Amino acid sequence: MFSKFLNLDKEKQDRIINAAIKEFAQKGYSSASTNEIVKEAEISKGLLFHYFQNKKQLYLFLFDYCYELLADEFYKKINFSEEDFFKRIRHAVSIKMDLLSQYPDIFKFIEEAYFEDSPLIKIELGKRIKELTDINFGKIYQGIDLSKFREDVDVQKILKIITWTFEKLSEEELNKAKLSPGHEIDFQQLQIKAEEYFEVLTTCFYK
Repeated sequence: MFSKFLNLDKEKQDRIINAAIKEFAQKGYSSASTNEIVKEAEISKGLLFHYFQNKKQLYLFLFDYCYELLADEFYKKINFSEEDFFKRIRHAVSIKMDLLSQYPDIFKFIEEAYFEDSPLIKIELGKRIKELTDINFGKIYQGIDLSKFREDVDVQKILKIITWTFEKLSEEELNKAKLSPGHEIDFQQLQIKAEEYFEVLTTCFYK
């Protein structure tokens, strides 16, 4: 669908992507202006819509692009040979902090996507977010040493409890950030809270 855009030289692609990330992250979907995007990217509006039929298509492409970029970087660094579940999750959190410092604009765009409530895009974007979240939770659990967990509790139920715990923790932080003027998530504070839950869950569910 986006072959014309993907066949552009990398420098031009990056100009358009970076301009769009900046505009959508700062203003959200409804208020973002394609006029500002083309001005920043130094291309014509007609050319932008030659690559993307409309603003919605551009936004969804950008979300997929940013999510895939971060996921690729994450999976390059995660150590799947570490079979201890909680050590692996701690490592995952550490990698996310590193990626946050490396790609702050992309993280900001993804953050704002989670807050997006435009009826023009909310349902389709919500489906994408849920699908990607489910896929990545599945991957992060691959190859863990289940023998470390208590034998008197169903391991699959344990994993669901752990998943729900961190989903709820993330949801609370997103809701808190939504009420702040800049929608800023305090990732360092989130990491501290996550560590507290790691301690409780390890005590509860490991032998």
